[in-house]
Amino acid sequence: LRKMPAVLAARRVAEEAMSLSPALPDSVVVGRVVRPHGLAGELVVVLETDVEERFAPGSTLHVGTRGRQVEVLGARPFGDRMLVRFAGVEDRTAAEALRGVELTVPRHDVPEAPAGSFYHFELLDCSCHDAREGDLGRVIAIHQDGGGYLLEVQGEARRLLVPFVETFVVRVDVFGRRIELDLPPGLVDLCAST
Repeated sequence: LRKMPAVLAARRVAEEAMSLSPALPDSVVVGRVVRPHGLAGELVVVLETDVEERFAPGSTLHVGTRGRQVEVLGARPFGDRMLVRFAGVEDRTAAEALRGVELTVPRHDVPEAPAGSFYHFELLDCSCHDAREGDLGRVIAIHQDGGGYLLEVQGEARRLLVPFVETFVVRVDVFGRRIELDLPPGLVDLCAST
């Protein structure tokens, strides 16, 4: 749920409101439980959102995509992660039961990204099409390195990392689930692995 920086050359296609698009997921991951911390039910959570207020006391999250709701009792920074307490999770045994789960919110609770910016969940599973190479495959992951974001694209016979930069992105159609690219000659072969 992290916002991607603006891709100025990319144009958001806004044919309908995000909440009406059946192609996007019903729920959005905002965190992942790594493990219990201590004996009192605290959990180490990796944030998948830029909106830390989602973990403010009194907030509710879902366990998994259609799981039960949990109320946040408290959260505090823990390095690059958060320590979170939920109502009903009183000890290490109860916390251990949540190890590895995704914490989600309904998609309709996510505000639309600013024009030219995209949430990760909006790009995942989009098909990628290059002006020279044709269909490249589908976005299966998004990575951030020192130079920006890379789309991990899985094709029929190869996997490649495509820089998600305004120079290469022609158009992103979130609702049509398609990213149009104009990659430099030879970049696909250079970035591909089998």
